[in-house]
Amino acid sequence: MDKIEINNLCFEPFISYEQIKKRIRLIGIDISRKYADKNPVFIGVLNGCFMFMADLMKEIDIPSEMSFVKLASYVGTDQRQISQLIGVGIDLTDRHVIIVEDVVDSGNSLKHTIEALERENVKEIAVCTLLMKPSCLQYDFDNIEYVGFEIEKEFVIGYGLDYNGYYRNLKDIYKEVTLGG
Repeated sequence: MDKIEINNLCFEPFISYEQIKKRIRLIGIDISRKYADKNPVFIGVLNGCFMFMADLMKEIDIPSEMSFVKLASYVGTDQRQISQLIGVGIDLTDRHVIIVEDVVDSGNSLKHTIEALERENVKEIAVCTLLMKPSCLQYDFDNIEYVGFEIEKEFVIGYGLDYNGYYRNLKDIYKEVTLGG
């Protein structure tokens, strides 16, 4: 893992794929144990979650279903507004739902995802996120049950996380550092 320079930004190795795999294995064991008799539905929030979701599902050894959603948004007067959730495709009535996120920072997207899924009459919603930035949270959540890694307010790329659509394919996670640092 070497440093990466992109458009005057420098990124250094932060979390290795080996660390990620170990943490996902433990999360998979916990989820499989807790939801053994509940037939949960895993809902991955695209685009960033795709690598995490794929690796997580390999560690789930109980009957379950999965789907992916995307948040549709529009630009409002001064910020991006989330308008709807697209793509569930499964009847979620009275189901245990586990939202799979790449990163929870402000919590804005997660709040809208939870609200949209609650309108589907789910039984319970739990959140599983690879990364969480506690210092950035603008909302209180009592259902974030599985967190891979807590990080500071850092700009990260790799393992599904992008910079202008690029670098999602890196298997390790990199964080931005000051050039020359």
